[in-house]
Formats: sequence, C-alpha cells, structure tokens
Amino acid sequence: MKTGVKILTGLILLCAFSTSWADATPAECRETMAKFKDLGDVPEKLNEAYGYAVFPTIGKGGIGIGGAAGSGCVYASGKQTGNTSMLQLTIGLQLGGQAYSQLVLFKNKDTFEDFTKGNFEFGADATAVALTYGAAAGASTEGASASAGDSKAAGEWKRGMVVYTLAKGGLMYEASIGGQKYQYDPL
Repeated sequence: MKTGVKILTGLILLCAFSTSWADATPAECRETMAKFKDLGDVPEKLNEAYGYAVFPTIGKGGIGIGGAAGSGCVYASGKQTGNTSMLQLTIGLQLGGQAYSQLVLFKNKDTFEDFTKGNFEFGADATAVALTYGAAAGASTEGASASAGDSKAAGEWKRGMVVYTLAKGGLMYEASIGGQKYQYDPL
C-alpha cells in the first residue's frame, strides 16, 4: 500500500511539474502580464512597484507530500533583468493537482534586491499575502472554501510585496504547510 501511494504521488508530481520546468519565454511572460493587468487593482499596484516577477504557469500536486514548480521572468523599470524559478514542497493533508499563474510585485528597490540576490524564500504563511483570481476550491488550516474569484479585489503590500495568483485549472484540496523558494538568474 505504501509503495502504491509513493508511486501515485510521484506520478502526480511529475504531471504537475512537466510543463513547469521548461523555462518561461519572454513572450509567455508578456502574455501572462496582459491577463493580470485586466484584474482588480493590479494596474495601480504595478504603477507603484519598483519591479516584478511573473510566472506564466506553476504546476502543483500532491498526495500527503506535494510540491509545486514553475519558471518566469523578472522585470525592473519595464525591462527584463533576469529569469526566475520557484520550487515548493509541502507536507500535510492534500490531494490533487492544479496549475496557476503568479505575479509577485516588489514595492521598492530594497525588496527587489532581496529577491534578486539569488535564493529568496517565502515562509509557510506566504498564502496569507496572496490574492487569487479565478475559480478555486480548497481547504486550509483555517477551514474549507470555494469561490468563483473576484476580478475587482484589491491586493495589499506585505513586507514590501504583493502576490497575485490566477487559477488556470485543476482542483487541489489541502491543509498543508510549506514555503516557496525562488532562484534568480540575471540575464
């Protein structure tokens, strides 16, 4: 039984990560940004931001042990400065898989430089600062939820950042703990 669960977990993670491990192209990043610019207060927050990182697709999956991965582009003053990749490992009650896009805005140069130093990490509380657009259903340590999303919702700066996610598909039920780790590669 334990071997079957491990094999199934591996297959889910492989499916979730297979499209995410390929480096995002600048064209994919621009296309994703065009979608985010139509949502809520993203245009206003983008005007306030020093820079940002955009991930066209992050794949996430798990059964008990899970993870997520994706790659994207990093911009400052409207110009691409580098590429980034994200990896997340989680442990806890979780089942399923999903794909989403993510936008991380950096309010000032100091926050941007912290991110671009190489290895940046969000703690397990990172989801508390993320604002999700699109249909979503799930459970967290605070209880179960389901929503159709709100294209007019407003983000809030936390620790010099605001994080937006845009659901692309899938269903993930989880009450798990894990942080996101980012790698930055300058051009």
